[in-house]
Amino acid sequence: MFREMRRKNQVLSSEECIQVLNRATSGVLAVSGDDDYPYAVPLSYIYHNNKIYFHGAKTGHKLDGIMRNEKVSFCVIDQDEIVQEEYTSYFRSVIAFGKARIMEGEEKKRALEILTARYSPDIEETQRSQAVDKGLMGVCMIELEIEHMSGKEAAGLKKAKSKE
Repeated sequence: MFREMRRKNQVLSSEECIQVLNRATSGVLAVSGDDDYPYAVPLSYIYHNNKIYFHGAKTGHKLDGIMRNEKVSFCVIDQDEIVQEEYTSYFRSVIAFGKARIMEGEEKKRALEILTARYSPDIEETQRSQAVDKGLMGVCMIELEIEHMSGKEAAGLKKAKSKE
C-alpha cells in the first residue's frame, strides 16, 4: 500500500523517526483540500504513543479536509543545512501517513494536557490544568493515528554517523 523508499541507504530506522518526531515542534499537515487541491498547513504538534496530536480552531479549511477524507500525511523537517561546497543539503525528515479524527470528551482533554505539558514544561501543572479547563471548549483536538512512517537522511549525515 505504501511505497518503499528508493534510496534505502538513506532510510531512518523506526527509532530514529520517533526521535525526530519527539525532537521537532512543528510540521506540515496535508489534507484533501477544496476542489481536489491538496491543502498543507504548518502546525505545532506532539507525538505520543504512535499518534500525533494537533490543536486548532473548531472550523476551517483543515477540518473541512479531514471531514472530507480522513487520510492525511504529516511531514517534519528535523534538519536542513546547506553545504555549498558539496552542492547539496544535509537534511533529515520524517513523513507519517494515517487517519485523522476529531477528538471529544475526556480523550480530547487528555490530549490537550499532553500538548500543554510539552510546550509549557516550566509552568506548574495546576496552572496548566486550569488553562486546559478554560480553553477546552474553544479548541479542536485532532488525533492522527499513524499507519505508515518513513524517514530519510542525507547521505552526508549517514556517513558522518558511521564514522562516530
